[in-house]
Amino acid sequence: MLGVDEKLKDLGSRLRAERLRRNDTQAIFAARLGTSVPTLRKMESGDPRVLVGYWVAALNVLDCVEDLDAVLAAPEDLFAKYDQMKTPLPRRASRRPR
Repeated sequence: MLGVDEKLKDLGSRLRAERLRRNDTQAIFAARLGTSVPTLRKMESGDPRVLVGYWVAALNVLDCVEDLDAVLAAPEDLFAKYDQMKTPLPRRASRRPR
């Protein structure tokens, strides 16, 4: 299993690959992120001191910000799910008008 430093370096290299795939220079991509070129270089090298806000901005620019929801997803409530499964479904719709 990769350690934190290796994961950050891997994340940085994927960010760099995506920037290059889009054919953006560091200056253009940094401007889109709202950061400086040195900060972008730190991100691409996997520097752990880069603020998480810059990573969120990068996800936004890459149209992946929705993926962030999966990182700290709310835990599934198994008791509520069980209660829902126990409740029988109605056999037909009621005749009352809505």
